[in-house]
Amino acid sequence: MSEILDLIITFLLIGVSAFGGGYAVMPLIQKYVVTGHQWITMIELVDITSISQMTPGPIMTCLATFVGLKVAGFWGGILATFAVVLPSFFLVWILSVVFEKHGNLKFIQNILKGLRPTIIGMIFVAAVGLIKASMFGNVFPWESFKLDWVAIISFLIVLGLSLKTKWDVVIMVGLGGALGLILTFLQL
Repeated sequence: MSEILDLIITFLLIGVSAFGGGYAVMPLIQKYVVTGHQWITMIELVDITSISQMTPGPIMTCLATFVGLKVAGFWGGILATFAVVLPSFFLVWILSVVFEKHGNLKFIQNILKGLRPTIIGMIFVAAVGLIKASMFGNVFPWESFKLDWVAIISFLIVLGLSLKTKWDVVIMVGLGGALGLILTFLQL
């Protein structure tokens, strides 16, 4: 199979499996892109993830598309989406050229060394917010505190299986949904 076709199939699989956004699919990216095909190293994945924090995410692109469609129809949606992505596209393009040519320089390595834990911290803060919202039923501290036992039990089972098995992310997402359905049915 040609490398281009292999790239397309791999990223179609990742795209179809991207429930919960980019961070939720990181294990799948690691499995296929880093471990399986060995197209990049784990360090490169962390570096790319750090650099990608400078690009507009799904919220910005969806918002630009929606507002553009509402204000100026189809072409407004296309142009607003293009406009919100274009600056970051050029910035990341320039940074990737610099990184490719000068990535081994101590200066660049020190920047990336500082970015890695920063991004991990940002992911951790987002995860804490998601855990709080999904398991405790409240996003804001002034709301009443209640535990969602279905979410907590599902989380613990899937976490345990993730640490003990090498099951695919898609299987884990399906298992989480099935557990939620079963536990809700059992009135836990």
